[in-house]
Amino acid sequence: MRDDEAMDQALDAGAAARRRTAPNPWVGCIIVRFGEIVGRGATEPPGHAHAEVVALRDAGNRSRGATAYVTLEPCSHHGRTPPCADALIEAGLARVVVALEDPDPRVAGSGVARLRDAGIDVTVGVGSERAARDLTPYLHHRRTGRPLVVAKVASSIDGRIAAADGSSRWLTSDAARADAHELRADSQAIVVGAGTARADQPRLTVRDVTSPPENPPAPEEQPVARTRRAARPLIVRKSPRGR
Repeated sequence: MRDDEAMDQALDAGAAARRRTAPNPWVGCIIVRFGEIVGRGATEPPGHAHAEVVALRDAGNRSRGATAYVTLEPCSHHGRTPPCADALIEAGLARVVVALEDPDPRVAGSGVARLRDAGIDVTVGVGSERAARDLTPYLHHRRTGRPLVVAKVASSIDGRIAAADGSSRWLTSDAARADAHELRADSQAIVVGAGTARADQPRLTVRDVTSPPENPPAPEEQPVARTRRAARPLIVRKSPRGR
């Protein structure tokens, strides 16, 4: 199995975990020994095991002398869980392939350095383009300190958002509205302007998605949603503290 093929498998595992890990990154990891995948894992909800530990548990003793493929640099600090770099070292891996270094200042190359100091062969950059796309929200936040904001707009061909007499309900198709709910499921907060809150009193919930989020949106009133007349509160998915 080539490095890029193995990393694709790890990226698939990470992508499947996206809606259950926030605010931690959705990382995937596979363990390969003699060309065979012997362990597979993805990040669990905050406070639980990271992808590397899940994969090592799956592999058991077969991880010794094997290669780990990880979509983001293994952490090297104590947070809610112990450092993943230490777990990889203790498991006796011969090689670790990493798609991206983690820009989190608590990691930022120190995970890779710890593995190399332990005598493990480390390769960085395999699958980096896809990993950067998949982890864009996490990477943006760690590099800038700001959340990645995605604007969803539905408008007619002449730039309108509703009929003047208020008769229109939707401008978009069933498929487009389904895509919007998938986007909601991938997000940790849903925000609307006060005018929309007053006029439409939207629910802003996640409905009928292929994979429901681990922490569905919970009602939470925010100052931006307090209007002159009653409106449903802004819906925010509450995210626990990260790793």
